[in-house]
Amino acid sequence: MQFGIFTVGDVATDPHTGRTPTEHERIKAMTAIARKAEEVGLDVFATGEHHNRPFVPSSPTTLLGYIAARTERIILSTSTTLITTNDPVKIAEDYAMLQHLADGRVDLMMGRGNTGPVYPWFGKDIRDGIGLAVENYALLRRLWREDVVDWEGKFRTPLQGFTSTPRPLDGVPPFVWHGSIRSPEIAEQAAYYGDGFFHNNIFWPKEHTGKLIDLYRQRYAHYGHGTPEQAVVGLGGQVYMRHNSQDAVREFRPVFDHSPVMGGGVSMEEYVEQTPLTVGTPEQVVEKTLSFREYAGDYQRQLFLVDGGGIPLKTALEQIDMLGEEVVPVLRKEFAARRPAGVPDAPTHASLLAASDAVGAQTAEHAD
Repeated sequence: MQFGIFTVGDVATDPHTGRTPTEHERIKAMTAIARKAEEVGLDVFATGEHHNRPFVPSSPTTLLGYIAARTERIILSTSTTLITTNDPVKIAEDYAMLQHLADGRVDLMMGRGNTGPVYPWFGKDIRDGIGLAVENYALLRRLWREDVVDWEGKFRTPLQGFTSTPRPLDGVPPFVWHGSIRSPEIAEQAAYYGDGFFHNNIFWPKEHTGKLIDLYRQRYAHYGHGTPEQAVVGLGGQVYMRHNSQDAVREFRPVFDHSPVMGGGVSMEEYVEQTPLTVGTPEQVVEKTLSFREYAGDYQRQLFLVDGGGIPLKTALEQIDMLGEEVVPVLRKEFAARRPAGVPDAPTHASLLAASDAVGAQTAEHAD
């Protein structure tokens, strides 16, 4: 099972000090978080994509390319890549280039994002959101898997004899997760292609998350990719830890209260009870994260949010240290012990290449 960090890259005021970092400071903080994640033994760093304030990660490939040059092992991902407003040709080119630079340590999560105004900024209509997601991804898959593409659709100009360059590393495209917190159409899309499905699992109650993941698993089996238990699922989760739970609650409460998403409604205690947010000790994070399995099944990737809402870099790095030293080693052991035989690991470039080579060998054998 893979464990890692994901960030949305928000520029927010620290409610304890009243200080707001500059965009430069926030961008550099994200790179420091990625390097710390590798240092403590985590598997994945993922960045969101936003084109509006108060967010800074408008160019995920630039950020991940910089991090790739300063890391050696960690998988670089997105959370998410906007399949609706980005040209699929440019996605194919950019992430294949990143894949080469990072020696295969790349996958990406497709999504529609949660900012409506982004559509007209890129010449799109939000009412076409689902249609854009379906058509653009269908084209992207072909661009990565066919050397020469002739294509015509509804939302962009046709392609005639087009070859996307560079070609994917070793002829193996990056693995794709489809991210959604509310849309069954996206779960259906992930299932149709046999791709991964990622639920960010932060703001929604577990009953909602469980229903969407169950839909994906059932449809994955329907399309003949394997059993429901073999579907590839990823989850997010937000944590704030101290070794004394009262300290964690006291420090995080102002972050919660000032949050434009979490604050202003139910109490923090009710929110923690109803959602995957965990505020407490490392032991409490372990206990709650293990409980995700009750409604998500045996899944492949767990990412944690530790830097949102104005949490300063120093504190975020302390959170990652605790994850690496006290939380993830226990989770690895416990999830592995509970994992039934036949549940696959999260795909990597190495595993996808091995599978491709095996298919090629079988094809050659039958041809002989």
